[in-house]
Amino acid sequence: MSDRKVEKAVRALTEYGIKKKLICPEEAVYAANGLFDALRYEPEGDFSPLSGGENEHPAGNEDALSLEEILKVLLDDAVSRGVIEEGIASRDLFDTRLMGILTPRPGEVIREFLNRYERSAEEATDYFYALSCDSDYIRTARVARDLKWVTETEYGKLDITINLSKPEKDPRAIAEALKKKDNAYPRCLLCPENEGYAGRLDHPARQTIRLIPVELDGDKWFMQYSPYVYYNEHCIVLSKEHVPMKIDRHTFVRLFDFLDYLPHYTIGSNADLPIVGGSILSHEHFQGGRYTFAMAKASVREKISFRGFEELEAGVLNWPMSVIRLRGKDREKVTDLCELILSEWRNYSDEKSGILSESGGEKHNTITPIARMRDGQYEIDLALRNNATTEEHPLGIFHPHKELHHIKKENIGLIEVMGLAILPFRLLGEMQLLKETILAGKAPESEEALLPHAEWAAGLLDKYPAYRPENVASNGTMDGLTEILRKEIGLVFCSVLEHCGVFKDTPEGRDAFGRFVAAVNTRNGRDL
Repeated sequence: MSDRKVEKAVRALTEYGIKKKLICPEEAVYAANGLFDALRYEPEGDFSPLSGGENEHPAGNEDALSLEEILKVLLDDAVSRGVIEEGIASRDLFDTRLMGILTPRPGEVIREFLNRYERSAEEATDYFYALSCDSDYIRTARVARDLKWVTETEYGKLDITINLSKPEKDPRAIAEALKKKDNAYPRCLLCPENEGYAGRLDHPARQTIRLIPVELDGDKWFMQYSPYVYYNEHCIVLSKEHVPMKIDRHTFVRLFDFLDYLPHYTIGSNADLPIVGGSILSHEHFQGGRYTFAMAKASVREKISFRGFEELEAGVLNWPMSVIRLRGKDREKVTDLCELILSEWRNYSDEKSGILSESGGEKHNTITPIARMRDGQYEIDLALRNNATTEEHPLGIFHPHKELHHIKKENIGLIEVMGLAILPFRLLGEMQLLKETILAGKAPESEEALLPHAEWAAGLLDKYPAYRPENVASNGTMDGLTEILRKEIGLVFCSVLEHCGVFKDTPEGRDAFGRFVAAVNTRNGRDL
């Protein structure tokens, strides 16, 4: 290229790597040559990888391009010269390859993490999280576009997000996925073999991912961060082995082992059954991070007691789902009680509440556990889950019912159990169209794309008459309507969680919850 844009962008990227301490100044030439090799570009003879010369640190430049802008220059050039094909999947594969050239090798990252851990666990995770962001493994520029707000409910403030950072799949990637073999490598997105993997159209590149080894219950596990951080320092803790999710005593031991290692983090597990589990049930993993979820702030609605565990604090949480909170300093006793509650729940039925532990030989009951340290004590929330279906509720009795599907139809996993909604990308356009339609004085059902929202929108117009057709011209504003829609979407999410609760927050539901607690106490003393 006559204006040498590629060379300027490579220099800028090299200097970025030095500034973020991904590489040291002595590695500038090596890194730049690696970038040129990936780009299939031959620089001119007077090229220097640093603006101030090969042996000088890059000077600060207020007009410097952002990382996203630098990569765009290189990606656009690679497309124009046929190095890569156009398309989000190809571009993501290639920019990850470029950033992988700058990212420290796994052994170096582990050593630095452990060195910092000797001083403090917080310093170690601060380093590791910053590295994951600076290497663009966590695409911070995309994450910043996510839409987030808070909705006040009777259970406290719920976090609502519409995730815009996870790219939509390239049609070619979808086609490639259909050809995928059962023995494809890596076997899933959570296998440790992803570290350094170049990726393919149906599997993201992972040259920038780094794993920190962690021993849990005597087994080797790894910690990494999620590339689509839904909350601060959103980490994934994964088994070395590709084994299915399973909730049992080992789960609670591993959660508490992790808290002993990183006590400033929350850690939890998706349930181990379809419908009430996460999106990946084939690989044992946990999710956690440095964030105080709405559930952690929830109060105890009713104190309860378990025979033989009187020294532990126990209670039913004031939460839209059915949750038992346990707390105590004696880790072993907390673990024993978790196992007792899980064991009883696995086989518990209450036909009055629509709860069947199994049907047709299929088990329906499981638990979503979330653990944290609070005031030097082990605290764990056990959300009771059931995945049974009926003709009336084919997606699940304790799943968002049909009338809520216009906002949320997908499974309710660990993160949402804790009070953070991850709503579908489609809502962004649909809510914009709904606002424009209402402010134009038209009925929502006049737009085909809004038909799924029509009944809900009609209720909103009754609730907020200023936005009815006869009033909107003089009273309605876009800003006011935006806030209303956000509030009401949050309240729908609260209803979503209520639908997932196996014991409803009604006099009948509270009595039913009490019967289960009594069943646990009756079981106590028998063999687990």
